[in-house]
Amino acid sequence: MGQQYLPQNNSLYVEDGFWKMGTREPTYIGPATGQDGLTENEAQRIASRKLLPLFYPAMTIAEFVERKFVPEHVALKESSGKEHYRAMLKHVLFPEAVERVFRANPNPPRMKLKANPDWPYLNNVRLCDARPDHIHRLTTAAIERGYSSQTVTHIRNVVSAIFSHARREQYYWGNNPVTTVKPPEITHKESYALTIEQVKEILAITKYPEKQMILLAIYTDMTVSEICGLQWKHINLTEETFNIEGEHIPPMTIAVRKQWHRGKLMDVKKSSIRNLLIPKQLLQILSRYHDHWSFIRPDDYVLASRVGTPINQTNIAARQLKSIARKVGVPSLTWQMFRRTRKALKSEYGLQLQNPR
Repeated sequence: MGQQYLPQNNSLYVEDGFWKMGTREPTYIGPATGQDGLTENEAQRIASRKLLPLFYPAMTIAEFVERKFVPEHVALKESSGKEHYRAMLKHVLFPEAVERVFRANPNPPRMKLKANPDWPYLNNVRLCDARPDHIHRLTTAAIERGYSSQTVTHIRNVVSAIFSHARREQYYWGNNPVTTVKPPEITHKESYALTIEQVKEILAITKYPEKQMILLAIYTDMTVSEICGLQWKHINLTEETFNIEGEHIPPMTIAVRKQWHRGKLMDVKKSSIRNLLIPKQLLQILSRYHDHWSFIRPDDYVLASRVGTPINQTNIAARQLKSIARKVGVPSLTWQMFRRTRKALKSEYGLQLQNPR
């Protein structure tokens, strides 16, 4: 069972009651029978500790990730998969080392994670020396740091993938050290919606662009990626139907056609194509905003940076929503929460919110 992970011509076998490895000059591993007889897994672990340094004396986890794991495993993933590995590996290896490995990626990271001197990174741990304790210290540190159980599980799974690839490529023998490290229990936070008083309090203290993003999320059923990808040519603030690129946009309508996703403007899925009637309150807000905004050409983004580029939803969530949540005394604020709030307010008030000043 363990032979497929041992170096070629050095398979583990039993001869004369002993576990041995190699053919020309067999290496004694240990007894295979009797009271002190080793199981195949035990013999395999001993063989790994004895012989792996002879084959790969300086192969650390960081070196294996750079030379083998990323080029041969991660590189085969879709862009979303590559970004996932890139983000999770920064909790396994020095973030700077991860960025160096992914230096060929054309999309630079939105937010840089800096190395934590107290973090149990695995950079300098040799593959042959890796033990479950290394992974346990890593997941424990993540839990103590307040990471969600889902994130801790992702970190654990990435480490597991590294060793699975090392076994396939015969750079690591024995059982995957992650298998004995239990994943954390996934806890689901209770979903809740904001009250109308909380919404008004939030709108009173927010500025551009988070205020406009919140308003669009509450007054429409648009996702945050659709909001960030919304262009003026897909909004009709008039009482007349107009034509854009061969398509008719009805009066007072937002045509959901595009989304800003992972740094790119792309079409929404066919099932997400829809025309949204703009409520009267939101129509007034957008009209005033349009009259005083610099970027109002058809291809300009409704919510844009000072140089006209789309708003970064990740930065807004990380930097602004957390601060706003503390000020209004709620546990957290997410874009999904504003969509839930929309449903609750529509059911109770019909979205008759007072226009913010």
